[in-house]
Amino acid sequence: MRIGIDARLVAYQQGGINTYVRGLARALARVDPDDDFTLLQSRRSPQPLAAGPNVRVRSLWTPPHHVLEQWSLPLELALQPLEVLHSPDFIPPFRRRCPAVVTVHDLAFRRYPETKTADSLRYYDQVDRAVADAEAIIAVSEATRVDMGELLGVPRERVDVVYHGVDSCYRPTADRTALKDFCRRRGLPERFILWVGALEPRKNLGCLFRTLAEIGSRLPDSLGTLVLAGPRGWRWEETETLFQRLGIQRRTIFYGPATEEELRLLYNAAWVFVFPSLYEGFGLPPLEAMACGTPVVASSAPALPEVLGDAALYFDPEDPAGLGQHLLRLAEDPPLRERLSRAGVAQAGAFRWEDTAERTLEVYRKAAAR
Repeated sequence: MRIGIDARLVAYQQGGINTYVRGLARALARVDPDDDFTLLQSRRSPQPLAAGPNVRVRSLWTPPHHVLEQWSLPLELALQPLEVLHSPDFIPPFRRRCPAVVTVHDLAFRRYPETKTADSLRYYDQVDRAVADAEAIIAVSEATRVDMGELLGVPRERVDVVYHGVDSCYRPTADRTALKDFCRRRGLPERFILWVGALEPRKNLGCLFRTLAEIGSRLPDSLGTLVLAGPRGWRWEETETLFQRLGIQRRTIFYGPATEEELRLLYNAAWVFVFPSLYEGFGLPPLEAMACGTPVVASSAPALPEVLGDAALYFDPEDPAGLGQHLLRLAEDPPLRERLSRAGVAQAGAFRWEDTAERTLEVYRKAAAR
């Protein structure tokens, strides 16, 4: 089978879809030597995302989310001998010569439209047509499948749930010297509270900032610094105003975007990982933190309890006091931190990109048969 994977978005932004495309492409190359994979990458990023004798790259001119995408992308794909096209960024070309598989990561743009830009809403509002038009649909969690039924009217049986995997680079390290050296070079304390993601409204950083302002002075000095790793997103100015008003600048470090290796070191150096999101379709950063043995405190927003299971502590995303209670308890209870660390490693171990690839191949075959 000749399978095309639309990987253009990787060249334009960091985030969950980027990680999903990379992890899936690499795993498909490892687990499936029989099918042929064409990675449809942007000309801005010609370096192959995956390598293998059955993997090739085709560079495309059409940028993702462009207003003319539905006209130019079909023209670029017309000469590609594909039997299945996978669109991991929700929206396939509606004029195409082969069956399409779409992955729906979340429906935040329907649940919380105020947290998205006008351009994002314009693009993702094509999702109704996308799920009606596609031969097969992947949801990354049961919570997303439920949302698709409630918000898009998609019958449950039309959607296959395929979880993300966790890259094998995320693992506990016993080399504390390397961690200390990394923190020293980056101007970080040896232990800190960590958050990872794009700084945007849906991530609910205001809750985390309020918590830090309330309990920061009650945490030991060695544990009271917050490190934020990720790019600034849209409408950050509103949250930044709150940040400045709360006066927690000396307790906060904006690390900025981090590479895979930097993330591994950050996860391992942190004494706790906090994830206060209002809404998630999956929630990969807390799972990566768990894989590194870091205790996780997460909001109870969908689909975090589904993915993180009993290995995390949960709080209402509208309740900074609840988050604060968990952090103070963890700071004072090393045995609890150790229990969460062990449970987290086990929980993350259940999410393998090889399993994601195998399940996705089943969906490709189902689409090709229609």
